[in-house]
Amino acid sequence: MTSYKELLKNINTFILDYDGVMTNGILILTENDEPLRTANVKDGYAIQLAVKKGYRIAIISGGKSKTIHRRLSALKVTDIFLGANNKLEIFDDYINKHKLELQNVLYMGDDIPDYAIMKEVGVATCPADAAEEIKAISDYVSHYKGGEGCVREIIEQVMKVQGKWMDNDAHEW
Repeated sequence: MTSYKELLKNINTFILDYDGVMTNGILILTENDEPLRTANVKDGYAIQLAVKKGYRIAIISGGKSKTIHRRLSALKVTDIFLGANNKLEIFDDYINKHKLELQNVLYMGDDIPDYAIMKEVGVATCPADAAEEIKAISDYVSHYKGGEGCVREIIEQVMKVQGKWMDNDAHEW
């Protein structure tokens, strides 16, 4: 069996779930029923660096808060799909629109709605606290829980394997 690190050499696209991957999955509701989420700054650093380096980043999430869109836009992510009832349909459309090769795509998800996509991509990854069904099909299970740096960890691994992690661009946000 090929080491997942060998597969990372081919990655040029990261597709991520949001809640449970970029957040800890805990929602606190305000009096107006607006969800409050926490996000990891180190995940944000890695995402903006990957965008700067030319990697394609997409988010497919069932969440639909304006704060999610604002956070991702601040990181220069432009392919944002919120309120996704059928993640696989959005994924298939995205892959076809951009003529992407599945072996070049890494997906990180944490729960059952991510399962079908994870069965298709070149590298399937998940946070340490993902659902057992998701862990079972993942090429790599992060050492970190959702919202605690799992996105940073996998982006950093890809960029290190490809020799793009610690160069001059890395020192500027």
